[in-house]
Amino acid sequence: MAIKVLIIDDSALMRSLLTEIIGGAPDLEVVGSAPDPLAAREMIKALNPDVLTLDVEMPKMDGIEFLSRLMKLRPMPVVMISALTARGSEVTLRALELGAVDFIAKPRAESAALLQGYADEIREKIRAAKSAHLRHPQVAATPAPARPEAAAGVPGRVLAEKLIAIGASTGGTEAIKEVIARLPAEVPGIVIVQHMPEAFTPSFAKRLDSLGSIRVVESKGGERIQPGHAYLAPGHSHLLVRKSGAGWLTELARSEPVNRHRPSVDVLFHAVAREAGRHAIGVILTGMGKDGAQGMLAMRQAGAWNIGQDQESCVVYGMPREAAQVGAVAEVASLNDVAARILARLRQP
Repeated sequence: MAIKVLIIDDSALMRSLLTEIIGGAPDLEVVGSAPDPLAAREMIKALNPDVLTLDVEMPKMDGIEFLSRLMKLRPMPVVMISALTARGSEVTLRALELGAVDFIAKPRAESAALLQGYADEIREKIRAAKSAHLRHPQVAATPAPARPEAAAGVPGRVLAEKLIAIGASTGGTEAIKEVIARLPAEVPGIVIVQHMPEAFTPSFAKRLDSLGSIRVVESKGGERIQPGHAYLAPGHSHLLVRKSGAGWLTELARSEPVNRHRPSVDVLFHAVAREAGRHAIGVILTGMGKDGAQGMLAMRQAGAWNIGQDQESCVVYGMPREAAQVGAVAEVASLNDVAARILARLRQP
């Protein structure tokens, strides 16, 4: 049976474009399109869609207010349609906090190839949203800050010798926040890839940095990786690491996408496998697809210890499942326990 989609967007042009794109897939059906949330509310009752696409900014009631009410009263999968602006990125990150499954930027009809790529991506996101594990609406509406785990027992030399690499995709913005918020400042340096456009990564880095103990920056390339600091891949480049003396430096590369992503988790994990080997800890979190599985396997073969998020706590159990299936993870844990398991590993002799 086809996945029923309701489009909510104040632009008639966008509603028409999205209807054509989504309706062009045999397994997707556009059951309606609404110009504003008030009209959408009645259409949801009448049409009972499986997935909503929701514009961020609309008249009568903005997308955030509508989403907040929806996730409290009738939680359902939502894919946000966002403008590639600083304002759009801030609002979209808030939408993900409120329980939206995923987001996609509004298309740029610069070429037929780009438009086809956009069509493939939004269809894939809608399919993933249909089967996503929705977070509890109360938790999504009022996220409580996690407390950092106790840092006692992590030897000083471990802080300098170890490197933590994290990869995530769909659902990853909230999952990464959960892990970072639970880690104390006394941890080795962290490198992060989250699949995200370049207009969004500066805002995401600032949000992670505001959580407390860990200092988080969007990587510019060439930074010396320091304990208690995390370096987020910018949306325009792959993030790599390079051995330098007793530590590591960040590197950026605008080479071709890998697994259709730039930044790619596989690119980061392969670099960590080469440059850090047994000194690394790999973390793979919620996300659709298989990006990161082969790179994490290379890390484990090089002596790294890896952990994957479990199915129950994932929004989409894709990337962690693929990593587990190829034998790349040593341990599987609920999202709430990932930080504690990392610290336990760091305390081991």
